[in-house]
Amino acid sequence: MYKIVEARMLAPDIKLFRIEAPLIARKRKPGQFVILRVSDRGERVPLTIADANPKERTITIIAQGVGKTTKLLNAKNPGDFLSDVVGPLGKPTELHQYGTVVVIGGGLGTAIAYPIAKGLKQVGNKVISIVGARNEDLIILESDMYLVSDEMFVTTDDGSYGEKGFVTEKLQSLIDAGRKIDLVVAVGPVPMMRAVAEVTRPYAIKTMVSLNPIMVDGTGMCGGCRVVVDGKSYFACVDGPEFDAHKVDFKVLMARNAMYQDAERTALQSFSRQQHKVENHGCKLQQQHPEVGTVAPPAV
Repeated sequence: MYKIVEARMLAPDIKLFRIEAPLIARKRKPGQFVILRVSDRGERVPLTIADANPKERTITIIAQGVGKTTKLLNAKNPGDFLSDVVGPLGKPTELHQYGTVVVIGGGLGTAIAYPIAKGLKQVGNKVISIVGARNEDLIILESDMYLVSDEMFVTTDDGSYGEKGFVTEKLQSLIDAGRKIDLVVAVGPVPMMRAVAEVTRPYAIKTMVSLNPIMVDGTGMCGGCRVVVDGKSYFACVDGPEFDAHKVDFKVLMARNAMYQDAERTALQSFSRQQHKVENHGCKLQQQHPEVGTVAPPAV
């Protein structure tokens, strides 16, 4: 069992957890992830290690409640326990002195971009960070990214915060200004990463993307994260998760990423119905007998 020592919301449906996992905290490197199970009967979920503190024996993960399991996870609080946390898994980010590096985090992808930016800064690179989201409420880890960046830009699709526009537009403006860029690392929704690859391709700027969004069980056994890179098949969880963006077949990737949407939607709908029944347990009784007060939902 793995104890949650901190849990707090960063944005709507996005929650940060610090978890006691001393062995993982000692060994993890930027870009790696863990597999966790909320309960001993739950599914396996891969989540990137956003940070680690070996002295405090903790790792940090950030989850967005979009499916049944992540919603169950985000209902956890400090003092609660997770059934399993296994890692670190995946190949770590290659940390070299490239020169000037642009690290791009889109939405929840900033949770993955942060340890990468931090690691690249620590080995001597100049780090320019671009953090983007649909609106101000969904911007996460802004202050953390500032601390590990030489320059920092925030964009929102609707202009509610920072510069109005997409992260790709900000990247293009840096290129148009003649900024020398030696490496671009992009993490976020698959369409965003594909768009970044198309911006940098004409300039032959080395570009890496993290394909965490397509991982399922994180071991390579399920085959759900198979990707085509430079015409060859790889598994994102064991061969990655980082790949050369200019060699990734994004058309195949997006089709594979959509394979489980119907099953995930069905599971979430069933879970939501169950939660609705639990949350409304006792309502009719209270309406008929107000003297009983609020009736607590049964333990599940």
